[in-house]
Amino acid sequence: MRKTLFALTAALTLTTTAWAQTATGGSYAPSEAIKQAQQEFQDSKFGIFIHWGIYSMLGDGEWVMNNKKLNYEEYTHLAGGFCPSKFDARAWVRAFKDAGARYVTFTSRHHDGFSMFKTATSSYNVVDGTPFKRDVVAELAQACHSEGLGLHLYYSHLDWHRTDYPLGRTGRKLGRPTQGQNYDSYLKFMKQQLTELLTGYGKIDCIWFDGWWDHDSDASPFDWRLPEQYALIHKLQPGCLVANNHHQSPFAGEDIQIFERDVPGENKAGLSGQAVSLLPLETCQTMNESWGYDIADSNYKSADELIQLLASTAGRNANLLLNIGPRPDGELPQESLDRLKAIGQWLRVNGESIYGTRGGMVSPRHWGVTTQRGDTLYVHILDWADTALPLPIGNRKVKSATLLAGGAAVKTSAIPGGVVVLLPQVPTGPDTVVKLVLK
Repeated sequence: MRKTLFALTAALTLTTTAWAQTATGGSYAPSEAIKQAQQEFQDSKFGIFIHWGIYSMLGDGEWVMNNKKLNYEEYTHLAGGFCPSKFDARAWVRAFKDAGARYVTFTSRHHDGFSMFKTATSSYNVVDGTPFKRDVVAELAQACHSEGLGLHLYYSHLDWHRTDYPLGRTGRKLGRPTQGQNYDSYLKFMKQQLTELLTGYGKIDCIWFDGWWDHDSDASPFDWRLPEQYALIHKLQPGCLVANNHHQSPFAGEDIQIFERDVPGENKAGLSGQAVSLLPLETCQTMNESWGYDIADSNYKSADELIQLLASTAGRNANLLLNIGPRPDGELPQESLDRLKAIGQWLRVNGESIYGTRGGMVSPRHWGVTTQRGDTLYVHILDWADTALPLPIGNRKVKSATLLAGGAAVKTSAIPGGVVVLLPQVPTGPDTVVKLVLK
């Protein structure tokens, strides 16, 4: 053991790493309501993403219309057969709550242009255009409000259905006419729908935009006129956060920063190369490979992998938004429910180390991450095949050290620049959490 400690001490990096961060550009100053909402958002740490629409009927993901080059007029007939007889918003929300999620992000309107809520803008919506004739957003909002979960609404900036949407780099082979493109008209439509969503469904905690990237290859920069949209949202609901999945550094008026398929600071999927900002952070990730329901996609991440992803995200000072693609009949896949159950069981024991924490004073390491609340440091050991773990905590002293699961005492040994945590056995399971109270 003495040789092991010596080697670990010699290899220990004694300086904690500061996060690379950039400030939000522009002149936007968040209101007190937004600041409070940002703090509550950061405290929540875990949300469920839902991709569900008429595309689910084809069982080939939410991009099937574009990927299969389906005619934009023929595609609309899917709505006539959409009747999800097993949809139960309360059952969904209770499953999410049991899993430990604190909010739900739902696709109110995806790129195919179909609205999962009643809208006066057209009959191409779940109430007026389907035999189901029920407002999915309304039922989900009621369930979330009743069960105490926040509701975030995904809203697509691009549209493969409307002819007034200016063609971007997607949706070019769907038979849409090239005449009639008019962004003034399309923006008016979007603002009317946003007004409906923010005035007809009670408290909405966030509007989550997607699709800005559809015009990132234009010969001249496309003006989405985002400030108008952001100002409208903040006017209608002063505490509603604005998010935009544009894969860029945050724009003025945005209240959180999104990373797609990667934890902040990593870019393994190629969609998150932007710098990590000072805003509250969120990583969105799928359970399998697909966002929308894909009948052929059984490549699910294990429950242990998802638990480690949750811890890794929290250790990088971010929330995890974990996606599920419900079946066309409205049921959640059993594979998703099984994983939600396992996450919930883990959080009931270890949730103290996730909820209300921030990224810990020890930056992410190859063995895991830390989270922190005040003087309490939670050490999440994800991959470590030894009983001695060095921690670079500087001149801080350890008042107490315990295993979070069960509360057994853990010994520590002071070394230059930190301490070594002496575990009773080599860590097993997805995440062994050691609770250190510092002084």
